[in-house]
Amino acid sequence: MRWEEVEVGAPGPGQVLVRNTAVGLNFVDVYHRSGLYPNALPLTLGMEGAGVVEAVGPRVKEFKVGDRVAYAQPMGSYAEKCLRPVDRLVKIPAGIDDKIAAAIMLKGMTAWYLIRRTYKVKKGDTILMHAAAGGVGQILCQWAKHLGATVIGTVGSDDKAALAKKVGCKHVIVTSKENFVERVKAITKGKGVPVVYDGVGKDTFLGSLDCLAPLGMMVSFGNASGAVTQFNPGVLAQKGSLFLTRPTLVNYTATREDLLTAARDLFAVVKNKAVKISINQTYPLREAAQAHADLEARKTTGSTVLLP
Repeated sequence: MRWEEVEVGAPGPGQVLVRNTAVGLNFVDVYHRSGLYPNALPLTLGMEGAGVVEAVGPRVKEFKVGDRVAYAQPMGSYAEKCLRPVDRLVKIPAGIDDKIAAAIMLKGMTAWYLIRRTYKVKKGDTILMHAAAGGVGQILCQWAKHLGATVIGTVGSDDKAALAKKVGCKHVIVTSKENFVERVKAITKGKGVPVVYDGVGKDTFLGSLDCLAPLGMMVSFGNASGAVTQFNPGVLAQKGSLFLTRPTLVNYTATREDLLTAARDLFAVVKNKAVKISINQTYPLREAAQAHADLEARKTTGSTVLLP
């Protein structure tokens, strides 16, 4: 990964030129950099950002120069300026800071589809969220608590346990010291939970299945510890006719209508303080490599923003 100067060019039909004011850092950026998710090279990393419209292309009516905008996908946000398709842009409402907007588009809309669509969390549910102190984890735990759910969160250290408590986890399991399956069974009096949200992957996958109640849903949405391989679907039958899904944001926000709904719901819970965003690290954009190293070493908590 290196910092270099490239020609951006003028926006074409259906595009605007955005001057980024803040860029979000996500674990998926690591997957793209490492090749876990293959891409043609060279490429510009980065899935979310916020900034100001500096130029509009032909036939663009919804946005004008000076609008504050945010986006998640397509790739390419690690830049001072970038061309963006208008059908993937949303306007940032008053009262939402650019850094907050950049930090929540991918992670926040991921939390939105996980608890509002993949499994619709309702009052009285007890749910399990792995990596509760991470970027998606902190948003999802607060949002789920706001919806009336009891949240069990897993973390890797005592420091992160305190953070998980702060963001709404009633029960916190430190996986370096405790068996999370045994703890979940004890907390639920042997019943298990209706849903597990697992962005960790290989290290937690099979244990997560053991935490589910019959007919429960395993939501595998990331691979922070490595990809899950060679899984026998017959195990789902043995463990209680379980459901398994591997969702992605791109499918849940494929239409303009879905994207705007996700952004509207997300901005609403942030503005009313039901979900508070912790930007615990910032790095100059040109130091993105260091930010990746710290993210992979689990040295970060909450959200990280790169500043152009």
